[in-house]
Amino acid sequence: MPRCQKDPLRSLSEEEQSVLEQLSRSRSQPSVHVSRAKALLAVAQGYSYTQAATMAGYQVGDTVGKLVARFNREGMLALQPRHGGGTPRSYGVSETESILAEVRRAPEPKADGTAGWSLSLLKASLRQAPDGLPHVSTYTIWCVLHEAGYSWQKDRTWCETGKVLRKRKRGVVTVRDADAVAKKN
Repeated sequence: MPRCQKDPLRSLSEEEQSVLEQLSRSRSQPSVHVSRAKALLAVAQGYSYTQAATMAGYQVGDTVGKLVARFNREGMLALQPRHGGGTPRSYGVSETESILAEVRRAPEPKADGTAGWSLSLLKASLRQAPDGLPHVSTYTIWCVLHEAGYSWQKDRTWCETGKVLRKRKRGVVTVRDADAVAKKN
């Protein structure tokens, strides 16, 4: 005999019901959205959390119980996944800009010891700068570079993706692709 549900699902509005039904049948939406919609619909139809978990592809009913509690609080936002764990970001916009400024600066071979930036040399340069980042890691630098549209090239340099030099009548101009990030995803 199933136990009493601690936080039962509130009644769904017609709009929520139709959106959840569409999501549960979708083949183009992320699978996490589809499985969460299936679980919520199963609970709304009267199935227990354990049965709903089985129908949605989850292992245990506690997952569905937590989803239902979150849906009662947040509504349709409960379908979106949250931060999956790990430490939160410790660097903000100003630190990101200082990392990108250092990448854009051409290294001086005598002062920096290189003709091209690597992650470890960028880390050392940023840590030694007077206004630098004393605890920055190579992984943080890598994440910032990739989010900014840089990629590591075969010639062992960082290249800004979506930026190209074009020859025009008035001379050579730099053209940036505004959709470069969207095209990568």
